[in-house]
Amino acid sequence: SRRPEGGAADLVRAVLEGASPAAVLARRLGVPVRVADLALDCDPDAFPAEVTRHRVRRGSGRIDVEDALTAEEAEAAFRAGMAVADEEADSGTDLVVLGDISVGGTTAAAVLVAALCGTDASVVTGRGGEAIDDLAWMRKCAAVRDALRRARPVLGDQLELLATVGGADLTAMTGFLLQCAVRKLPVILDGVVASACALVGQRVAFRAPDWWLAGHDSGEPGQAKALDRMALEPLLTPGVRVGEGAGALLALPLVRSAAALAAELPERPDVQRDEKPEEPAESAEIDESA
Repeated sequence: SRRPEGGAADLVRAVLEGASPAAVLARRLGVPVRVADLALDCDPDAFPAEVTRHRVRRGSGRIDVEDALTAEEAEAAFRAGMAVADEEADSGTDLVVLGDISVGGTTAAAVLVAALCGTDASVVTGRGGEAIDDLAWMRKCAAVRDALRRARPVLGDQLELLATVGGADLTAMTGFLLQCAVRKLPVILDGVVASACALVGQRVAFRAPDWWLAGHDSGEPGQAKALDRMALEPLLTPGVRVGEGAGALLALPLVRSAAALAAELPERPDVQRDEKPEEPAESAEIDESA
């Protein structure tokens, strides 16, 4: 990443102060912003308690040589994500726009996508939000390649995969997405990090993507690969790379307009609606007790 180690704390501070692209868009659209700190590499006292109360640890392990999390931390992060989803559903939230605030998050996301899609590191490794140069991209590919060697032996267990090469933020986002599907709470996905978490979630519950929309195409090759695997088409292709949910927020007016048309326009009698296809017998259902 072109950002310094620990730089995610500055990004969070900008969001909370309303000075980031996502914060500006959310304010214009009348959308409340919620930040959940799972593993920021900073002192937890730097932010209000409502931001840090789900924190699992400080930072993550270096995924090319060690696990990002312990098994206990991965379970705690996954349950934290589920808890946030329950809080939003219980508060009456109708729709969630999900983004990430991270330094190096696209690297972990590329590893997850490459592992689950069976591709090489160079195929899914992009240049991040602040585009890195060729030498940095080569170092990033090497990190993804080495992390892939550690990821492949644990592909059969999604939580162990997230503990090995994900991180607390990606693990929590996966739990959040799955619990949103359980609670029938639609989610607009932002960039490659959210898409990678969704891809992991699909391996847990095949029909969970029915509750997710891809907000935009960020231009990251890993995101395109993940969305293709889940058969999700991005609503917009603006090429927004700043993260934080900004690209998905741009798609929100389109989603609102479609919902208004579906709710308020009378059904035309001359339009024949397609019959709902039968669900494949092998598809997994989401367990309401998860």
